[in-house]
Amino acid sequence: MKICLLNDSFPPVIDGTVNVLLNYAKYMREDFGAEVEIGTPRYPDADYTQYPYPVIPYQSFGTDRVTNGYRTGNPFVEKAVARLAEFQPDVIHSHCPASATIIARILREQTDAPLIYTYHTKYDIDIRRAVKVKPIANEGIKAMVRNIEACDDIWVVSRGAGESLKALGFSGDYTVMGNGVDFAKGRASEELIEKAAAGYDLPEGVPLFLYVGRLMTYKNLPIILDAMKILDEDNIDFRMVFVGKGPDRELLEEKAREYGLMGKEGKRDKCIFTGPVYDRDMLRAWNTRADVFVFPSTFDTSGLVVREAAACGLASVLIRDSCAAEGVTDDRNGFIIEESAEAMAQVLKRLTEDLSHARQVGQHAMDEIYQSWKDCVGQAMDRYGFILEEKRAGRLPLKQKNTLDYLVSMTAKGMEEHEKIRRFGNEVFADFRETAVGMMENIQEAEDKTEQFFDGLTGTIRKEIGKHGKIQDLYHTLRESRKKNADI
Repeated sequence: MKICLLNDSFPPVIDGTVNVLLNYAKYMREDFGAEVEIGTPRYPDADYTQYPYPVIPYQSFGTDRVTNGYRTGNPFVEKAVARLAEFQPDVIHSHCPASATIIARILREQTDAPLIYTYHTKYDIDIRRAVKVKPIANEGIKAMVRNIEACDDIWVVSRGAGESLKALGFSGDYTVMGNGVDFAKGRASEELIEKAAAGYDLPEGVPLFLYVGRLMTYKNLPIILDAMKILDEDNIDFRMVFVGKGPDRELLEEKAREYGLMGKEGKRDKCIFTGPVYDRDMLRAWNTRADVFVFPSTFDTSGLVVREAAACGLASVLIRDSCAAEGVTDDRNGFIIEESAEAMAQVLKRLTEDLSHARQVGQHAMDEIYQSWKDCVGQAMDRYGFILEEKRAGRLPLKQKNTLDYLVSMTAKGMEEHEKIRRFGNEVFADFRETAVGMMENIQEAEDKTEQFFDGLTGTIRKEIGKHGKIQDLYHTLRESRKKNADI
């Protein structure tokens, strides 16, 4: 199977969706024998030749400040679209509802391959953060939903994500297709743990709580700091480690200092901000070193980090009815709380008094909610096969066309015709060049033969002239003899 994966972010940018894309490409090739290509907006100085599959970067614009490090792609670049179309994919799979899905729709027009879309995160919140004018933000969200509805099969990473999409006005059906974990099941080695924790004040026997992810206040991170303040006031010793980066890091650090949890003379920091950790082995080490994972986000549609923690035998504290809490049973393979700092402080206080129970629940999490990427990608490949069969049988639902559909269709046809003209021009030029080269070779051969002919003619003339000279001498001799001998 030939699969074209599209997303609006790719290394050097690293986020949850990029992690999904990289693992899809890896396991599709290695375990299911698929051919893969990836399309993504170009990032300056990125090396796209290092991957074992073609990565087609297309023109992008610098919107890093507004979109927190992301660039905006131009989906109407003919050259890039033509290169993606040359691959002739069986399936097109977009992982972002912006330029990636517009390019995917143009490719569908050109290749007739079915288009799958996965809804990974609540993009409406990011749109509202980037666009401060509410009516414009609302129109942007409507356009995003229409773009998603135009796809042939809609996947969501959790049931909660599907309901979130419905709340934005999405009117179609969806299929829940969860994500996997690229951590091997089991704890990291002591050597890796020591390497990850080097330089940090992490005393043995002191409970260590861990958060991994983007540092954004809308992920409910202030709840964590408020809970830590309660524990500190109750004279409970602990370490709270935040791994990640984000625009709200300074604000969170300031709040931790205000609460006296870091940066005060004569007092050890109870809150530690490590910054981003990109080495996956180091992340495994942090998850192994911790006693409890805290993830109060109600924003995230999947909570992949919760499954990564489970892979290392680490249980998570989660908010009731959040997407991250799907499939988690309270006090069995995780801890479910109400959305408040008091509730978090209460369960963490209980666990600091019985860390062996926290480890037992962590073991259940490893056994019961961990899922490998190989299994997840296998499910995706099965679904691709089903969609292809539905398409061949003519059972894919017809989509109601809107203005953007006609624009995409016209753009795709225009690009296709332009590409035909370009190829025709290249063929004509190639024919002309071949003819011209042949003519030049013939001319050269004619010149060579002409030169040989004149060289031969010149030699003949010279010989004849030589002969003529001898005849003239004989003639003069005979004339003189005649004069002397009249009877001759």
